[in-house]
Amino acid sequence: MSVLKSIGNTPITELRKIVPRNSARVLVKLESANPTGSMKDRMAKAIIEGAEQKGELQPGGTVVEYTAGTTGISLASVCAAKGYGLHVVFSDAFSEEKRRTLLAFGAQITDVPSDYKKINEKLFKGMIAKSGEIARRPDHWWADQLNNRDAVGGYYPLGEEIWTQTGGSIDAFVHIVGTAHSIHGASAALRKHKKVKVVAVEPAESAVLSGKPSGSHGIEGTGIGFVPPLWEAEAVDEILTVSTADAKATARRLAREEGIFGGTSSGANVAAALRIAERLGRGATVVTLIVDSGLRYLSTDLYAPRPS
Repeated sequence: MSVLKSIGNTPITELRKIVPRNSARVLVKLESANPTGSMKDRMAKAIIEGAEQKGELQPGGTVVEYTAGTTGISLASVCAAKGYGLHVVFSDAFSEEKRRTLLAFGAQITDVPSDYKKINEKLFKGMIAKSGEIARRPDHWWADQLNNRDAVGGYYPLGEEIWTQTGGSIDAFVHIVGTAHSIHGASAALRKHKKVKVVAVEPAESAVLSGKPSGSHGIEGTGIGFVPPLWEAEAVDEILTVSTADAKATARRLAREEGIFGGTSSGANVAAALRIAERLGRGATVVTLIVDSGLRYLSTDLYAPRPS
């Protein structure tokens, strides 16, 4: 059986220690249980299979993509399983673990240097431009995740899994926005069953969805500094902002108090979910995602040793 059959059907668990009294219960779906350790396995499989079905990706071809690492790793796994090459455009702004994992899967890397590891619009647009150039080479196909609608379909099963695992007991779905595919796909599936409140999350330092200026932040894999091309504002009920500091602090609390090891974007998800849970109160249920594993951030300041 191919490793691709292992994607999805990830566990869900309830936070027990960090949720304030009289708040709604908060459930987190452990997307870190996917084969490469992140939810992006779902979309990587969907976009590669979509390209195959449309005849855009030929046997032995090379996939090209810009990535903060997580999508690239998922694509690298899918490409390795299916026999494609992968050329990713990456940056020193992202963790060394991601770089090493990409190389382990056989990906070729081209770097776009950052401005002192700042994650912002200039960096992402530079990465997009460079990957577009590389994709013009013979037998290369550009995944172009921001503009690829096949990615949204990869997250429909995520919403259905949440619905089944909660027994339909869900009042709010909270999730951070990168490409926006995961929040749109999962919430569309949920709303086929029930009018669930959908809350988008973005970095406070670059809250462009909220109409604020673009800026730099430290939450990898999200906050691209401009509104994603396939963003659907009407599909969400509310937008919350979470600072990089709060996202990291919450990720550390998850590890130390709940035994859940996630990255910075997972911390942002839970920080926002706790705010919604406090507002909704007892009797309600809020669901969010542990986007990827904390193992990808051990070399960063997220889990760097701190003075006792």
